Order: sequence, then C-alpha cells, then structure tokens
Amino acid sequence: MGTSYHITVVDVPAGLTRAELQQLIDSELQQVNQEMSTYINDSELMRFNRGPVGEAVPVSEHLAQVVELSKDIYRRSDGAFDVTVGPLVNLWGFGPQPEPEQVPDDAAIASLQQQLGSDALTIDRGPDRITRSRPVQIDLSAIAKGHGVDRVAQLLETKGIANYLVEIGGELRTLGRNPKGREWRIGIESPDPSGRIVQKPISVSGKSVATSGDYRNYYERDGVRYAHSIDPRTGRPLQHRLASVTVIAETCAEADGLATALNVLGADAGLKLAEREHLAVFMLVKTDAGFEERYSSSFEPYLERSEK
Repeated sequence: MGTSYHITVVDVPAGLTRAELQQLIDSELQQVNQEMSTYINDSELMRFNRGPVGEAVPVSEHLAQVVELSKDIYRRSDGAFDVTVGPLVNLWGFGPQPEPEQVPDDAAIASLQQQLGSDALTIDRGPDRITRSRPVQIDLSAIAKGHGVDRVAQLLETKGIANYLVEIGGELRTLGRNPKGREWRIGIESPDPSGRIVQKPISVSGKSVATSGDYRNYYERDGVRYAHSIDPRTGRPLQHRLASVTVIAETCAEADGLATALNVLGADAGLKLAEREHLAVFMLVKTDAGFEERYSSSFEPYLERSEK
C-alpha cells in the first residue's frame, strides 16, 4: 500500500511464535494488495477494471464487501465519496503521473466527469458479483487501508488475541488493553497557531480511527494551492478551510471512507452529516488566527473519558 504498518500485540497465545504471527500478517496484507491494489497490474481489482461492461463479473467476497461499503458511503455523502474518481486524481497529478505543468482546463475536467460515478456500479452478494453500466474505473485507495487494518485485526482475533493495536499508514483499530493494562490511547495531530504539531489524546479501546487531511499533500501553481483530495462533484481539488477530519467507528474501513467523505464535504456539511448519523468526528479548520477545533456531539464522550 506504499506505507508502513505497526502492530502491538499484548497476549500472544502459547504455541504461536512471533515469527509465525509475522508471517501470517504479511500474508494477509499481501492478499489485500493482490485483491485491491491499483499498482499491481494483475490484482483482482485491475483485472475487473479491464473486464466487460454491462455484465455481472464474479469477484471475491472481500472485494464485493469493500465496493458495497464504498457505494453506501457514496450514497450517504451525496456523492462526496466516489471510488471512480481516480481519472480525475490522475488528471490533477496526484496519481502515478507527476504534477501537470498546467492546471487542467474546464473541458478536460468536464469530459472526465461524464465517465465517472459510483451509480454505475451494481453489487450482488451471494454469489458475489459487480456490474458496471459504464466503463468506470474503481480505485479503492481511500478505503483499502482501513480494510487492511480490519483484516489484520480479524486475523489476530481468530488466533485468540484479545488485546492489540493495528495501524497502517495512520489508520488504526484497537481491542482490549495496552501493555500497561489500560485503555488504548492515541493522539490526534493538531497544529497550534504557531504551526507546531501537538497531540490531543483520546481513549479508543475497541474502536477504529481514521484521519483524512490536506495540510501535508499539495502543490502550488501561480500562487494557488491545490490539495490532493478531489471533489468528484466539481472535478476540482478542495478549496474549503477544513484541514483534517478524524472519524471513530466500529470498523476501520468505514472510518477510512467516512473520513475522506467528510473531508470532501467540508466542515459545515461534514458536521451536519456527522450529527445526522451520530458519527464521532473531530475536525481541524483553518482560520486567520490558526486552527479551530470542531467536533460532533458523538465525539464528546471520547474527550471526556480521556480527561478522567
């Protein structure tokens, strides 16, 4: 997935060595890559993207599950989260291709937008199949990391491990207690007015956490800042003042996808969705004086637990 992972396991069962556990985890992550990577030419996802349009294509249970969740978040966010947005991401220079010499023009953006949209995807379960009504290309990079975290967490639980923290590229899931016998606590990055990064600690045992933000990945052209997240509804990089959004959820795949969706929606619309669906969401919004913290009512209990 082009990133690193970190796993803390407190209670490895007798008869399972560290080396054996490492091998099982690596094998699981390689399987996730082989199913969902857009950088592996013969991955299941890339074979699907080259497959027929208008026909139901058999897929693995995992791929169907992630695409089904992706379409659900697409619906809940009114199109702000769209796994078919990849061609636009590439057009703006945030994919495998380098940054463009010139900003894409309206005609190029409009042409690509006509080819996109998760509404073109139909998912059937049992047997698992996906149908494309248009030749859209699926890119799961905004949700596959979270799914990978879930897969490793589920693997640990099948081995009888009840106290762990699994983190891949900043997205994480926890269960039970940390090595000191306390609840797992993590720090949310929060730039202070001077730009220094501080950590806001929250207790997250038994939950998953994902963050989406643009204050690190962007480029500038003619004095204009272009962030790496693209709004599929406009075809352009985000221009609002939401710097980052952190979501706490039951599964890391859902937290990952929702964090991206809320980041695209922006602070006001994102918090409106969070309140409507009782999502635990923490936001950092850029202001003229620095950064302002905003969070949903469902996030408050995590702050209160951390202060005790």
